[in-house]
Amino acid sequence: CPASRSSIDGDPPLRFVAVHGHFYQPPRDNPWLEAIEVQDSAAPWHDWNERVTVECYAPNTAARRVGDDNRILDIADNYEKISFDFGPTLLSWLERHRPDVYAKILEADRLSRQTRGGHGNAIAQVYHHAILPLCTRRDKVTQVRWGLEDFRHRFGREPEGMWLAETAVDAESLEVLAEAGVKFTILAPHQAARIRPLDA
Repeated sequence: CPASRSSIDGDPPLRFVAVHGHFYQPPRDNPWLEAIEVQDSAAPWHDWNERVTVECYAPNTAARRVGDDNRILDIADNYEKISFDFGPTLLSWLERHRPDVYAKILEADRLSRQTRGGHGNAIAQVYHHAILPLCTRRDKVTQVRWGLEDFRHRFGREPEGMWLAETAVDAESLEVLAEAGVKFTILAPHQAARIRPLDA
């Protein structure tokens, strides 16, 4: 979302754009087999986790920047450049089935902390992608607590922000986030009645 900051000596205000990537796949395992069965709609891949990994998660670890002549200028890990969250169920799958992609996601957050004064690009996500306003307070607390613990386990640090599924929010959900020490979440512009400048 675009934002501006007052400038010095009458220069035009500085403008910033933040890009956030929200990545999630539901648990697809057959509980009796503890494996994902063939999903015909994901062909030619075995299942949708494999297909989306090949088409999205993996390519974002090695994105090509090309020139006007379509020659590759460089290759970049997009996760080092954008704000992002990955659902715990997806990270669990990646850790087991695509450890190469999983390792690059964690490494991108580590490298982003080095270039952003200790602030990593990754933020946490509620554990089961539950729509928090539809949950009881107890379930909200559980979803937030489990999401934060999963993040700490994987990224080795405290998360500053947390993604709420579908950006669905109510006052109680925000209270639960604040009580858990979460500093921010991401909302659509129509979800905030008013804002306060960061320096106020």
